[in-house]
Amino acid sequence: MGKFAVYCENTGCTLDCMPGTTLMDLLQELSLQSRYPFVAALVDNQLKELSYDLYHSCSIRFLDMTHPDGQRTYSRTLSFLLQKALADCFPDLHMVLEYNLPNGIYGEFRVTDDSNRLMKLTPEEYAALEARMRALIAEDLPIRKVKMPATEAAELFRKQGKFEKANLVEHLPRYYCSVYYIADYPDTYYGPLLFSTGALYYFELIPFSNGFCLQSPNCATPDQKVAEVYQDKLAEAFQESANWYSILRADSIVEVNDYIRRGKAKELIQLMEALHARKYAQIADQIYAQRDRLRLIMISGPSSSGKTTTSKRIALQCKILGLNPIVIAMDDYFLDREHTPRDENGEYDFESLHAMDLPFLNQQLHQLLAGQEVELPTFDFKQGKRVFKGKRMRMHEGDILIMEGIHALNPSLLTEVSDDQVFRIYASALTALSVDENNLISTSDCRMLRRMVRDNATRGIVPEETILRWPSVRRGEERNIFPFQENADVFFNSSLVFELPLLKYYAEPLLLRIPVSSPAYAESVRLRKFLSLVVPLSPEEIARIPPTSILREFIGGSTFEY
Repeated sequence: MGKFAVYCENTGCTLDCMPGTTLMDLLQELSLQSRYPFVAALVDNQLKELSYDLYHSCSIRFLDMTHPDGQRTYSRTLSFLLQKALADCFPDLHMVLEYNLPNGIYGEFRVTDDSNRLMKLTPEEYAALEARMRALIAEDLPIRKVKMPATEAAELFRKQGKFEKANLVEHLPRYYCSVYYIADYPDTYYGPLLFSTGALYYFELIPFSNGFCLQSPNCATPDQKVAEVYQDKLAEAFQESANWYSILRADSIVEVNDYIRRGKAKELIQLMEALHARKYAQIADQIYAQRDRLRLIMISGPSSSGKTTTSKRIALQCKILGLNPIVIAMDDYFLDREHTPRDENGEYDFESLHAMDLPFLNQQLHQLLAGQEVELPTFDFKQGKRVFKGKRMRMHEGDILIMEGIHALNPSLLTEVSDDQVFRIYASALTALSVDENNLISTSDCRMLRRMVRDNATRGIVPEETILRWPSVRRGEERNIFPFQENADVFFNSSLVFELPLLKYYAEPLLLRIPVSSPAYAESVRLRKFLSLVVPLSPEEIARIPPTSILREFIGGSTFEY
């Protein structure tokens, strides 16, 4: 077999390669210069580790830590390093990753026996563990990828006490499984890893709550230390969901899949919807207890968190208590599209506070709170225009105004309302569900799938466009939403444990439409691989989802008007 041509997008040049050339070989031959190390590559728009062998002509783009896939590759490898160090230092313990925090991954250490009990390390034990991690980095050990029968891999993981991982591997419709090794320590991941431990140049392992926070560099500033800012209210919301899932025995995809395979999806839907209803009622009780001073309820959260349904459900609970809530959607106060500010890439920045018509919004709030009648706007997303449809409103004595939007907790939003008249709610889809013990499910991925399904059905936006807009959405959230979430009086977690099986049913066909040539293809492949781990709901099971469910905001069939 002779040489073949490989085109490198980073340099714009074509090279002749021999079969079996690795991406790392090619990277060294090119002598590419970058401010940050290259950690992975896109080969014909598919993500690969640098140890990947080339055998055919292709197009390659090397990725560094400023790319989301580069950051994810680094983070996966870092968690693998921690597991190896833990096995070396404390062989009777194993690590369980619980959820993502804004500045790292939260996890806990547990005893590897039938009790699976929590083990809190001492400062001296943390110091020994961190020292072992740094020693493994200094040894620059290769990270090997081995294909083996799934049954053999499952047995390896059972011996480690990773029973969720073993069960997942066994139930996947694949005979072979990819297993990564650091020395003699195995694990499996659902995405590529770095080629060696020596490629890990920065991390922090910090005791936090009942476990730890594992920090890796972020995309924006990969060469800077991550700020040690912990958001306790956010962590409490995650922990509350983790407790719910534990009660339901649905902590992982393995257990949720088992519910569906056993025909128990209806029961799972009923239980989760009942938990949501209880939380809505608890929030309404808090509002009612402060009814003498409150005039305005502000509900914030990132894109596709279900803020609109949350506002309507809380309003219903308030009515049950005798209050008279009036709901206004902040999205109706967008500027017309041609006046929307643009981001640094020249794209419309719909997540910016200044994409809102702030003077008009404050004018109408002032008029409403003063008892005046106003005509409320409606934003037509397909036309990108604000329209008026004769919807008029006036507040009376005892009325409470509820307004939801991504900027609702931003102190720069309101200029006409006294702070003590405002009750603040932060809503987000904070999934505490995991793939297995060491592979988390991204809250951001769940929200993007929600948005993709809704955009396609109601806003005339194709899946490719949703994916390509998402980095801008995330930048806007990090700038305009996340910094203010701890200002909330209460958190509402809109995630539902059965939503990934639901979203798979709707999103997978949309992802399959994206062609290989599309710049969104690599992301669509990643999402499809992730969804391949999930057993979908059937149409009959989907029909069991109540018409007031928050997920009806995305799939349709809600009894609420949006």
